Amino acid sequence: MPLAMNPEVFITCAVTGSGSTQDRSPNVPRSPEQIAESAIAAAQAGAAVVHCHVRDPETGAPARDPALYRQVTDLIRASDTDVVLNLTAGMGGDLMLGGPDAPLPPVAGTDMAGAEERLVHVAECRPEICTLDCGTMNFAEADYVMTNTPGMLRAMAAGIRDLGVRPEIEAFDTGHLWFAKDLAKEGLIEAPVLVQLCMGVPWGAPDDLHTLMAMVANVPDDWHWSAFSLGRHQMPYVAAAVLAGGNVRVGLEDNLWLARGRLATNAELVTRAREIVERLGARVIGPDEVRARLKLKKRMPA
Repeated sequence: MPLAMNPEVFITCAVTGSGSTQDRSPNVPRSPEQIAESAIAAAQAGAAVVHCHVRDPETGAPARDPALYRQVTDLIRASDTDVVLNLTAGMGGDLMLGGPDAPLPPVAGTDMAGAEERLVHVAECRPEICTLDCGTMNFAEADYVMTNTPGMLRAMAAGIRDLGVRPEIEAFDTGHLWFAKDLAKEGLIEAPVLVQLCMGVPWGAPDDLHTLMAMVANVPDDWHWSAFSLGRHQMPYVAAAVLAGGNVRVGLEDNLWLARGRLATNAELVTRAREIVERLGARVIGPDEVRARLKLKKRMPA
């Protein structure tokens, strides 16, 4: 399929994520204040969208406490820096099995919640965007399954729609795109549809370019999409996504390094991504243009 470079690109910064990176870099933000500060710095560097998880402020462990999301949301909205707020809704589908010889009952680390509970922070904070992980997959660790059944996803998609929030489909493989298209046909996801192609996450779609283009080929022409990969492949995927017609995502959720031996900040990763986009001849667009493109509802500070 021919390349069709995107001339107007928005950058998403995934600020902290839910992985076990908190002790691998001092730049991974933990507290709501740190997460908001890092998100604001990323926006000032050129990110139009910030994608936020929250963590236990003391341990750095991933959390889904609505009060922590409220603090992050309020701090970002109260700042002088405009940015589109994207909150994860991926927590609450973690199934940890007991191993090959005794998989049941589930073991420590399991966190399974209902659709309404998984969206409590979205209902309280009303971000412009929240994520919807559109499938179940084996996820890196030996006995961990990221669990999102069709019934759960239909209920969550309906809940997100009814809240007036735009879902960002997180597609880790082509089957996830297949199901997302069914959600759209059923009216559970309204146009314009936004997709994040998640490449190189074990054990989803590998991050080779043949697989990326297969994913891109499965995105409907009238949908908006972005793509990312992990670690040292993060910046090459900035170029690949733009050249294939999409938008880009960078940030400490997916990569801790600016260069060999040099730990990054979110603002530095956004700056590097912006340089790549602009050197390709594309223009980086800001939050108001993203809102117009995706028909987002800007929320004001409480």
